[in-house]
Amino acid sequence: MKAKIYVTPKKAVLDPQGKAVANALHSLGYAAVKEVRIGKYMEVELDGADNAAVQKQLDEMCHRILSNPVIEDYRFELEG
Repeated sequence: MKAKIYVTPKKAVLDPQGKAVANALHSLGYAAVKEVRIGKYMEVELDGADNAAVQKQLDEMCHRILSNPVIEDYRFELEG
């Protein structure tokens, strides 16, 4: 089973990297860009047939090590 994990800064947290990218896009003429948020994307291969157990493990992994829950949000999708 494959998990796709997305980690992004919380809306209330300043994202200087996203701000720099937004400014660069504006300077290149992309005036329609309103905001850019930079995050992380991970793929994790897991063994397990019980979706509920796998989701619980993923939630624990994301909360404990793959994200900083104080300043980041996360979500994941399961495939197969």
